Amino acid sequence: MRGRTALLTCLALSAMGLSACGGGGDSKGDSKTVTIWSSIDQPVQDGLKKSLVAKLTADGSDIKINWQKVENINQLIITKIQAGDAPDIALVPQPGVVQQMNKLGAIKPLDDTLDMTALKASMVPGSLDAGTVDNKLLGLLVSANVKGLVFYPKKAFEAAGYQAPTDIAGLEKLTEQIKSDGETPWCMGIESDTATGWPATDWFETLIMKYHGVDAYNKWVKHDLPFDSDEVKQAADEFSKLLFTKGNTLGGQKAIASTNFGTAGTPMFDAKGPKCWLYNQGSFITGFFPKAVTKDLDANVGVFGFPAVTAGGDNPVEGGGDMLTMLNDSDNVKTVVKAMATTDIGNDAAAGSSFISPHKDFDVSHYPNALTKQVAQVAYDSTAFLFDGSDQMPAEVGTGSFWKEMTAWISGQQDIDKALKNIDSSWPSS
Repeated sequence: MRGRTALLTCLALSAMGLSACGGGGDSKGDSKTVTIWSSIDQPVQDGLKKSLVAKLTADGSDIKINWQKVENINQLIITKIQAGDAPDIALVPQPGVVQQMNKLGAIKPLDDTLDMTALKASMVPGSLDAGTVDNKLLGLLVSANVKGLVFYPKKAFEAAGYQAPTDIAGLEKLTEQIKSDGETPWCMGIESDTATGWPATDWFETLIMKYHGVDAYNKWVKHDLPFDSDEVKQAADEFSKLLFTKGNTLGGQKAIASTNFGTAGTPMFDAKGPKCWLYNQGSFITGFFPKAVTKDLDANVGVFGFPAVTAGGDNPVEGGGDMLTMLNDSDNVKTVVKAMATTDIGNDAAAGSSFISPHKDFDVSHYPNALTKQVAQVAYDSTAFLFDGSDQMPAEVGTGSFWKEMTAWISGQQDIDKALKNIDSSWPSS
């Protein structure tokens, strides 16, 4: 979610021993020390730092790494840039923040520092686009997450003879097959406290990119394609067909808005047998599954990527992650940036965290289990990796009206036409 007040940011920094509203680190003046800020999960940060330090040491470098985990980097980095006190490198999770940093003149292009030919060959298709502004690479994806993943109770799924579909028509058939067997196909919940509604936005983003491809998706994200368009309405139709049809979703349509996204998938693993069988979510959701399930993910959980419209056809995937931005282009900082752009920088992070490498040539043997390998492979096999659309939209829409109007529609308070028109009306004029 986007931001807290500057006061809370300062208090959070004070609690971590950083200069609350002043310096980003005492080592800033030491040319041999490179300061990095991020808000990524601690195990991911620790793994990346371990690999980075090992690389620098192996190369005979005497560069020291001061890597600090900070709260809400999206807001903090802008505040610090405006105060003239930014770190050397910042890992930010939203393309919009990269663009803000660029408008402030604080960010350095990576094109001249990195081997772009090698990078393009290594990275998942499309993953460089989110950090590219005016044909310059300003943000490099280092740690990724994958969305549009359909999880299922592996043992029961296989015992029932179900197969992962290869196209959307096959997903519809699987839904009907499960229901004809007397079961409830879908788990679904969009409740998330003040962020209620966001899981529905992920569904729309996935459906729009699957049906209409990269260009239409990017136009929609920029509002060059309005919400009240045939393309978005088609996504709404498929969403309602899969989830609103009687008997398709646990608790029915009305239960979706009041069911918490974190526990919505739990009924798949009920001791008496699955109460629902399919749950479309992001790669992080396994952390919300019951402990008895997560003790052996490979045995208990299956996954497939939300399928393409046509088997073997265009198949973009939604995701996100943390992008490296360079705010100081000294030689030492460039050395660190080059090291962090390598495929094997994630070797240590992958082994003990939720880390997914955005490099399609990453050695998947470093992932801790088969399920993580499958999740990564969904991204590696995609035709394009597209960043979460709502995270790229203005806050008034992406974390405002889009959430609100989806919730109102799903809960039956208004029809989809009204919801989509309301979102269009909320888009800021500038």
